Amino acid sequence: MTAKTTTSLSSSPAIREAKPVPKVGFVSLGCPKALVDSERIITKLRAEGYQVAPDYAGADVVVVNTCGFLDSAKQESLDAIGEALAENGRVIVTGCMGVEEGRIREVHPGVLSVTGPHQYEQVVSAVHDAVPPLHDPYLDLVPPEGLHLTPRHYAYLKISEGCNNRCTFCIIPSIRGDLASRPANHVMGEAERLVKAGVKELLVISQDTSAYGLDIRYAESTWKGAPLKAKFLDLSRALGELGVWTRLHYVYPYPHVDDVIPLMAEGKILPYLDIPFQHASPRVLKAMRRPAHQEKTAERIANWRKVCPDLAVRSTFIVGFPGETEEDFSFLLDWLREAKLNRVGCFKYEAVSGAKANELEGAVAEEVKEERWHRFMAVQQEVSREILAARVGTTIDVIVDEVDEDGATGRSKWDAPEIDGSVFLNGEPSLKPGDIVKARVDVADDYDLWATVAEKP
Repeated sequence: MTAKTTTSLSSSPAIREAKPVPKVGFVSLGCPKALVDSERIITKLRAEGYQVAPDYAGADVVVVNTCGFLDSAKQESLDAIGEALAENGRVIVTGCMGVEEGRIREVHPGVLSVTGPHQYEQVVSAVHDAVPPLHDPYLDLVPPEGLHLTPRHYAYLKISEGCNNRCTFCIIPSIRGDLASRPANHVMGEAERLVKAGVKELLVISQDTSAYGLDIRYAESTWKGAPLKAKFLDLSRALGELGVWTRLHYVYPYPHVDDVIPLMAEGKILPYLDIPFQHASPRVLKAMRRPAHQEKTAERIANWRKVCPDLAVRSTFIVGFPGETEEDFSFLLDWLREAKLNRVGCFKYEAVSGAKANELEGAVAEEVKEERWHRFMAVQQEVSREILAARVGTTIDVIVDEVDEDGATGRSKWDAPEIDGSVFLNGEPSLKPGDIVKARVDVADDYDLWATVAEKP
């Protein structure tokens, strides 16, 4: 499972005026990987002279980048398409739900075009058909690092597409295909351009980050005059030399992940691993067909923390998977107490059209899923409260995300944007987004910290 991010346009009652420069609106739904797809499309269009409209009324056409992971996400995508049609009338659809063109056109026959995920050229071509470019491309219309929908001080760095795993609850491989890794020098080139543009934090993403390079046999490419293998460890080591925060997401716990922990202990990359465990019961994990699941995962996490005591592990879990018994669920709760994960998300199992898990016996009643979800979150709340309470009185690094008249809001190195906790720096309106400060933790609650700045940049 992945956390969901949503970037949407605002409605405006203003009448759309004809503009000399064509403008395109974007609604980007789903995970950070989809957000990167939107950024690439925007970058291409901006290079051709298009502008990005801030609202529906100012757009000549609207691109809706959909999510198709869960049925609820598909419904949200259909609702977003409907809103864009109602507010603007000229809509191009792309993204994961785009593979279900028939369903989209059945609900919204007025859309101009429908394409699937990472089909950038087809989307750009559809925009050309709807609103021809004003003139030929000029490279100086777009910065070298491309255009991004995230704040300037952090950016997602996608290292591969697709996935070779066949988890029974997931349809991502049927939507995005098998693993397709980028050459290591291409990844590093993009990362370096981002850093030169002022990015302070790189969030490494893919569908299966620790499988990076497997499909291209860990091919070497030349970076800075030396060979660089397309391997998880080699890429992590190279990114660690850029001098910015580097955060690893969607890491399956294959054995070679152990080799990256020393880089975290050395401060080369952030002491943070986002691992989608999904469950702890061996029986449920087998039914899920999860890769790299082990019965001694909690022990392995403890060993990682011996190497890197500051390590934070975040994860996501599914409760109510078909066949999950009370014994399986109790096993999960006990495991959660033992593993003491820093950040955790939990989903109630939802049958996804086309997923193999739909064929499994032992469907769990909705009221049982709900009850288990609440019990799960209560246990994790206790764990989180204990971990954060231990931070009080310590001095930590905080990257600033937002500033207003009351002060600043940021994150520690143990927290990713959008999905994890915050650090509140009250009374610090002079800070700027992207500043990294040292702060003394004064107060902690179940999920967030309050701190006083001890050293400014």
